[in-house]
Amino acid sequence: MATKKNELAAPPSGYMALADTDIGDLIREELDGLNLSFGKVKIPSGGGLTYEVPGEDGETDTVKEFSAVILLQHPLNAFYATKYTGGNQPPDCAAIDGKHGVKRATGEVCVCADCPHNQFGSADNGGKACQNRRRIYILREGELFPMLLSLPTGSLQEFTRYLMGLLTKGRKSNSVVTRFSLQKATNKGGIAYSQAKFGVDRPLTPEEYAQVERLTEQVRALSASVGFEEDAPPDDALPLEDIPPLT
Repeated sequence: MATKKNELAAPPSGYMALADTDIGDLIREELDGLNLSFGKVKIPSGGGLTYEVPGEDGETDTVKEFSAVILLQHPLNAFYATKYTGGNQPPDCAAIDGKHGVKRATGEVCVCADCPHNQFGSADNGGKACQNRRRIYILREGELFPMLLSLPTGSLQEFTRYLMGLLTKGRKSNSVVTRFSLQKATNKGGIAYSQAKFGVDRPLTPEEYAQVERLTEQVRALSASVGFEEDAPPDDALPLEDIPPLT
């Protein structure tokens, strides 16, 4: 049915709502003088099967699965010389690119691949003393600002498989809506942990992808200023198997 002359057209919905939106401008206008912070998606410990996701009015919802576009994802390493106790405790050495760590006390730069803390066997449980994670910026349909999911070591193998499956079909991770779920896994030491799973919900339309790609570049420009306190705490129990790196 054609729109009547004086009838307002329906506003864009879904990922088309991103049209003409610049989150950098919004942040500068509304968050001037405030610390940039994104909502966080948290993976449970001990084999739990529900995510914690930001809800309305500052509340937290628990869900078994949800769908979102992966706007941007990159490696992230963090080493704590003493056990993480929560809060905004910064790591003693951190690598925002997963390759070059910066020691907090001295500013010294080290190569992560050569660091003894980044070798299997350096942690008490046989894993790595340095936490290898994947920081993922995800956007739910109908929203303008992404959320952060800090993917722990135990989920990197599943994430690698998912990305490779997309690449074999010529797709990028920000060209589809991804379905996030959880499964219970057990490491070689018999300790259960929660492992993220991924699947394609649907491909984006060409029009949606154009808007998402533009937002991806905006998020990429902001990502270097996002502090390590934005990530979930390190795992207490990492799998002991040798997990291939994702670079």
